[in-house]
Amino acid sequence: MKPRTLAAIAGILLFLAFLTWSTLSAQKVRCNVCVSFNGKRNCASASQATVEEATRAAQTTACGPVTSGMNDALACDRLEPVSQQCHTN
Repeated sequence: MKPRTLAAIAGILLFLAFLTWSTLSAQKVRCNVCVSFNGKRNCASASQATVEEATRAAQTTACGPVTSGMNDALACDRLEPVSQQCHTN
């Protein structure tokens, strides 16, 4: 292979490694949240930088399958979770 091609491949690999590292290092907390809405129950997990962000993201994800429409989704997001477990990565 030509040196220019090897340099390009090395640059691309370094860039991909940096993207992977920066994405994973920002997600320090993982939360699992379960919600109950209109008689339906669902659980979801999310990783974020803080407990609050991870909890909010997991609850929004858990509410998706048990709601229909924006009003239900907003109402579900405001409910207290049935269960919540968080841990640091």
